[in-house]
Amino acid sequence: MEASGGHSGPMVHNGDVPSRLETNGTSDDRDGFATNGDASTESDEEILGNGFSCESMGPKKQLSRSEQDIVRLIGQHLRGLGFNRSADVLMSESDCRLEHPSAAKFRSHVMSGEYHKAEQDLEELKSLMDCPQSLLKMKFLLLEQKYLELVEDKKILEALHCLREELTPLKFNTERVHTLSGFLMCTSGDELRSKAGWGGTGNESRSKLMELLQGFLPPSVMLPPRRLLTLLGQAVELQKKRCPYHNSPTYSAEDGFQNVSLLYDHVCNKNQFPSKIKQVLSDHCDEVWYCKFSPDGSKLATGSKDATIIVWDVNKETGELKHRRTLERHTFQVSFLCWTPDGRYIIACGPEDSSEVWIWNVETGETKTKMSQSPDDSLTSVSCNSSNGNFVTGGMRGQFYHCDIDGNVVDTWEGVRVQGLYMKKDGKTAIASDTHSRLREYNFDDLTSQNLIKEDHSIMSFSVDSNERLALLSVAYQGVHLWDIKDKILVRKFQGVSQGFYTIHSCFGGVDEKFVASGSEDNNVYIWHIKEEMPIAVLQGHTRTVNCVAWNPVVPTMLVSVSDDCNIRVWGADDGSENSTEV
Repeated sequence: MEASGGHSGPMVHNGDVPSRLETNGTSDDRDGFATNGDASTESDEEILGNGFSCESMGPKKQLSRSEQDIVRLIGQHLRGLGFNRSADVLMSESDCRLEHPSAAKFRSHVMSGEYHKAEQDLEELKSLMDCPQSLLKMKFLLLEQKYLELVEDKKILEALHCLREELTPLKFNTERVHTLSGFLMCTSGDELRSKAGWGGTGNESRSKLMELLQGFLPPSVMLPPRRLLTLLGQAVELQKKRCPYHNSPTYSAEDGFQNVSLLYDHVCNKNQFPSKIKQVLSDHCDEVWYCKFSPDGSKLATGSKDATIIVWDVNKETGELKHRRTLERHTFQVSFLCWTPDGRYIIACGPEDSSEVWIWNVETGETKTKMSQSPDDSLTSVSCNSSNGNFVTGGMRGQFYHCDIDGNVVDTWEGVRVQGLYMKKDGKTAIASDTHSRLREYNFDDLTSQNLIKEDHSIMSFSVDSNERLALLSVAYQGVHLWDIKDKILVRKFQGVSQGFYTIHSCFGGVDEKFVASGSEDNNVYIWHIKEEMPIAVLQGHTRTVNCVAWNPVVPTMLVSVSDDCNIRVWGADDGSENSTEV
């Protein structure tokens, strides 16, 4: 029977075993493609089957450089999935080469543990390398693998020869050579693998070695590992960054994109970030001025004009709050608070006439201590980020203290009128907004200070992201401004919010802190993507000024807002439940 392309010969069916294609005595470099280390020399008819040959598919198309690259990427991915025959057909039909013949031979010898031959292959590859000096590093990696395999196989004399006569003369990474010599004392393979951090003789360790070696070869010679998945991952990541509503956990090529389809562009809608009211809580009996989640996101603390703090337990599954306890007996109202990094204590202070800072034990509900240096003090802001529990506090009358967790003053900075504070994680540096519309940094080690940024209007409050690179400022009559405090440049002015001379607290939040949220004097909550000036959502529900918002640090779909209407509103993703309220 004759195939449709006019090629005569026996039709190949599944199960038939046709003769081998003659390859002029070579198996590693077939006409038009290399085998990536596979020595298979089956004919194209055998590979294709069902009576079709490469000739039956018509003349081969001349491919552009980019088309050849795409074919190579697909071929590599097919091989990674184990579809070697399919990869061979693709390479043959396209007249492309997956790898340079010398690279394919090198891979074959590495994977089969023929390290002497692999070293000889390196001499052939040297002329193809962008950096011939890398040859030394590649030889070292090969010999290291060879040595470890010899030690595991208890071939001690051969291992010693490799160490003394091959690795040592390279005069490269002598510290590692000394470490390798110590592995001769290992009494078992398990001990060797544990101490060396090595997978043992076999495909796993050799594949990892091959990935390291590939890094020294140009892509034209041998493609980087999993190159197609890497490119797809970059494309998905770019789409994700451009998506204004993306608020889902990250994914990558390593997980096989199990949570994303590559058939569609990545698009989220606003239902994936806080957009619906989950709860309205009215446990406070006066205006609620501040709210803050614990570092692990398991609790929320709210401070009120009624001079109480309420601690709430967070149900991370449902995104709901449950009243845990009320902390009372404050002499002044509670306008500001912070958590210690371990979540054990809450440190609270009051409005301008407050001269006290209260430290509460969250678990017991007992007061740890009450700090008060002078009745003339005005302690209105506090921050604690250091692991030892030290905190900074200050106010508008020029008091600025560095204290330990027991309320003892460690350092005092005289004459600094503080509007807001942030203590950095190093435990020795504080950032303060002052009455001159500036952010300044204060170092308690050497008692030096420096200007970071300056605004044209008063900074009513500010917050800093987890990387301590970006600062979010609520500026009187200007709204919310985003600053890069390392480069000292204004990044963005967010639009829409109503900000007069009230103190309104904004925050970073969501996955990778890609969102910004703020209360507003128009009774709304505004949410922006960090790269966009216009709000992507305006959450309505409060009936008076929204004083503060807080984003749960571990539940990216949970946002809380507090208001002069005495209510706490919990916002969550639109999951379609009946308890959710459209906004």
